[in-house]
Formats: sequence, structure tokens, C-alpha cells
Amino acid sequence: MIIVDTTVWVDYLRGTRTSHADWLDSQLASERFGLTDLILCEVLQGITSTKRFGEVQKELLNLAVFETGTIDIAVEAAQNYRRLRAAGRTVRKTIDSLIATFCLMEGYSLLHNDRDYDPFEDVLGLKVIHP
Repeated sequence: MIIVDTTVWVDYLRGTRTSHADWLDSQLASERFGLTDLILCEVLQGITSTKRFGEVQKELLNLAVFETGTIDIAVEAAQNYRRLRAAGRTVRKTIDSLIATFCLMEGYSLLHNDRDYDPFEDVLGLKVIHP
């Protein structure tokens, strides 16, 4: 399973040509993609049109959507934050920590275009897709 981060969905849905969005587009029919509830929320928050909101919601809900609001993920994300701080790397966003931790716990890969995930890959072994 490949979890697609908000950073990639935004470019993909806007039609912005990036290596990540292009890779997602080329692989949609052949790979298993999903997202978390937090990613779903972030993407939908950025939709300005009511009509487009419904279209994007329907499109994203065709994928696997995973809930990340569990106690286990919260505790592990806090531990990961502490591990990274001890390694001299500070995570700026709690949501990114929860998403990365979910991927680590489930063994899923992450497709992202956000340097905030780099410490999770470098220090904790997060599997990242590099198009």
C-alpha cells in the first residue's frame, strides 16, 4: 500500500506537473493507493467550490482511507517525535508525525513532496517513493 500525502494530492488535483503528481497519475491503475483521514481532511479543506468538494471527496473515498486517531498511533508518534529530537531532527507538524508513524507501524510506503518527512525516512526508516 502506498499512502499519498496531501502535498501530492494538491498538485495532482490542480493539474500541476510535478514528478510526484505525474508518477501518481501514471500508477493509479496499477498500484494500491490510500490515504489517511488526516490527509482527506487537509485535501478537502483546500477545495473552494462546493461542486468540486463533492467530486474530490467521491474520488478520494474510492481509495482506502485509514483512521489515524488511535491511542497507539498517538503514543508512537510522540515517541517518534522524541526519537527524532534526540537525533537532532525536529518535526514541525504533528499531523506529519501522525501520518509518518501510521506508515511506519503498518509498513506502508509514503508518496510525498514535503521535506518534513525526511527525518522519518533518514532516521526511522520510513519507506518513501521517490519518483
